[in-house]
Amino acid sequence: MNAPRAWLIWTIGVFAYLVAVAQRTSFGVAGLEATERFDASAAAISFFTVLQLLVYAGLQIPVGVLVDRFGSRAMVAGGAVLMGLGQLQLAFAENVPGGVLGRVLVGAGDAMTFISVIRLVPLWFAPAKVPLVTQLTGMCGQLGQLFSVVPFALLLHSAGWTPAFLTLAAMSVVAVVLVLALLRDAPPGHPPREEGQGLRATGVSLSRAWKQPGTRLGLWSHFTVQFSGNLFAMTWGYPFLLSAQGLDAGTVSALMALFVGTAIVAGPGFGRFVAKHPMRRSALVLLITLATALAWAAVLALPERAPLWLLVILVVVLAIGGPGSMIGFDFARTFNPSHRIGTATGIVNVGGFIAALVAIYLIGLVLDLLNASGFSGGELYGLASFRIALSVQFVLLGLGTVLILMTRRKVRRQMAAQGIHVPPLVATLAKQRRDRIERRRSQRAGAAGDGPDRA
Repeated sequence: MNAPRAWLIWTIGVFAYLVAVAQRTSFGVAGLEATERFDASAAAISFFTVLQLLVYAGLQIPVGVLVDRFGSRAMVAGGAVLMGLGQLQLAFAENVPGGVLGRVLVGAGDAMTFISVIRLVPLWFAPAKVPLVTQLTGMCGQLGQLFSVVPFALLLHSAGWTPAFLTLAAMSVVAVVLVLALLRDAPPGHPPREEGQGLRATGVSLSRAWKQPGTRLGLWSHFTVQFSGNLFAMTWGYPFLLSAQGLDAGTVSALMALFVGTAIVAGPGFGRFVAKHPMRRSALVLLITLATALAWAAVLALPERAPLWLLVILVVVLAIGGPGSMIGFDFARTFNPSHRIGTATGIVNVGGFIAALVAIYLIGLVLDLLNASGFSGGELYGLASFRIALSVQFVLLGLGTVLILMTRRKVRRQMAAQGIHVPPLVATLAKQRRDRIERRRSQRAGAAGDGPDRA
């Protein structure tokens, strides 16, 4: 684990992931243009992202198995090729089927990237550094979203649809060249991957990863905290802020940039927390879930448009869900052996994207139904309609919370059988408070004892 070499490998992997995030989120700022270009309804526009995410989520487990077998270099390069072809297709598409095909290719390539990059981290870095480097991976990848909401959006509005999406395709070409030239799967001397693993062995590995309660706790953690920020950034955030909340394009772009900036800033803090308090990871996930529900409730419960300061709070809370969902991968890493990390990570990564595609599609469907019924008054993306449609999220947040609590009990029973007991959070906080009080008393007693005697 040569430190300079490890950071070089990580940098190349992160660049490929950054490009993938830019490809994934680019359609989120092109929703209004896509509606006009393809003459499509809200449900049809949401279908672009839903199908992309469906492909992404559906490939997570197969990709996890394949990266354990073929390594990260081949998978990342292959993913970049597919995303480049997808953006090339989308650049010249003039109807819904052509556009959907492009997004399917983007989703397939995107699916091959993150798991492959995350798998590099425990192979190239010492265990104590892994939680922080994992968060840094997610944090740096978010710069790709910053590219999509600022330079790509400006290029889309100034140069037009085709040049903007051709630029994204060119970024994939750069990623392919760098990955093939510089990326390596593991440090010298690392045991080689198992070759020729058959379907039986693959099925056993997948079954063992799924049966591990820690893997499922990671899955439901990812499911619950990631989807709301995803649907906001990838599809509905831009029209919600622009049309329903009445903000100008510059303010919306600033809020989207704040979304990315917050995720970048929060990531290292979460990484340090997880490394220092590994027994409290699920408590942090539940806290983020509660904050997400409260932020949306505060915005959607208002009878009029929300003030800008409240929208800023909403964006900050949703952005925190991105690095918060990375905790799910830490569950996968710590509860599975190294040869099964890719498979377990694939299972975890399904969660947030399945929740996102369900929410994105349901929101688009509700918007269309409200418009068809006359409720929207001819305004497809009106505030009243969005208020109802976005409330779909509360069902998924509640479901995810229940599943986290159920799975956490199984994990803690398994840990207790191994002699590891996790005291209740309230008891831990009370003990920490008593310890602080005791330390202060000891310090005061020592200070009082030193003064008069020395005189």
